Amino acid sequence: MTRYEFRVEGRLTQEARTAIGAMRVTEVPPETVLDGEVVDESHLHGIIVQLQALGVTVVSAHPIPQ
Repeated sequence: MTRYEFRVEGRLTQEARTAIGAMRVTEVPPETVLDGEVVDESHLHGIIVQLQALGVTVVSAHPIPQ
């Protein structure tokens, strides 16, 4: 598993916060930072697709060095 940081535009709706589950959410206007464990590349792509399906624009996604 690898810890990832996702930066997304704006603030998350309650629906989006619920959908992302165990990820930590930090608002850093004008963005929101999400971070959490990603199992593998398939999981990473699934998170990005899920965010996009919720109408969230992903600005960046990168692993956090251990």
